[in-house]
Amino acid sequence: MELPSGPKHESGPSRENRGGDGQGQGSAEARLLVEHGCRVFAVALSAQVLDELLGLSGPGQLIYRQLDVTQRAQWEELAAQLDGGTLHGLVNNAGITQRDRLAEVSLEQLHRVYEVNVAGALLGIQELSSLFTRGSSIVNIGSVAGLSAHYPVAYTTSKWALRGLNQVACMELGPAGIRVNSVHPGFIETAMTNGAKTGFREAAIAETPLGRAGSSEEVANVVLFLLSNLSSFVNGAEIPVDGGQTSHGGAKSISDALK
Repeated sequence: MELPSGPKHESGPSRENRGGDGQGQGSAEARLLVEHGCRVFAVALSAQVLDELLGLSGPGQLIYRQLDVTQRAQWEELAAQLDGGTLHGLVNNAGITQRDRLAEVSLEQLHRVYEVNVAGALLGIQELSSLFTRGSSIVNIGSVAGLSAHYPVAYTTSKWALRGLNQVACMELGPAGIRVNSVHPGFIETAMTNGAKTGFREAAIAETPLGRAGSSEEVANVVLFLLSNLSSFVNGAEIPVDGGQTSHGGAKSISDALK
């Protein structure tokens, strides 16, 4: 299996945080896929992301390419490098967050987050879809913020938009035998969540019925399932990996208050 995975992006404004292939979920996904014999093309904005992926062992192979997901020309260059080969999977894992609230966020911040989290995924699908074979799988990494109303308005809006892209791609690519699904992590221990305020962390875990944060490996396990033939008739699914955080619609805090 050959899999281009989404990149990490450099942080911008002080309240913007980053995630992607170089840290946390992206590296966990790459590691798990290599362990299961996949040939993984890991792409990222900075070569420094390789540090966490050095020493990978397994029957598969990791190949690194530097790429900015917001630049169509760089996607085109990657597709040209892979020309003549076939792809069996794509994980759109690139993502940044911006934590300003409704009254504070600027249009520039909104556009920046959208450019990475949504347009980057669209460009990857557009430029690589011609290399997919029947039975291939695309996995878009969303967030529980895309399933409910979270306070970082730019990030939340982008993840809701990614759901729309996911469903349209499912409809458009399904006749070619290409499946498109999305995974929506809850509070996961990553470099991005480590930058959150203590109060946010405590509140997120309090709203999670399992009572803990998740791990990047737990997200990677679901990604592996969606890329594999075990999910051969799963298409257009939106799978929360959140310990039950989105299951209760905010009722948990009400229930806990009555104890």
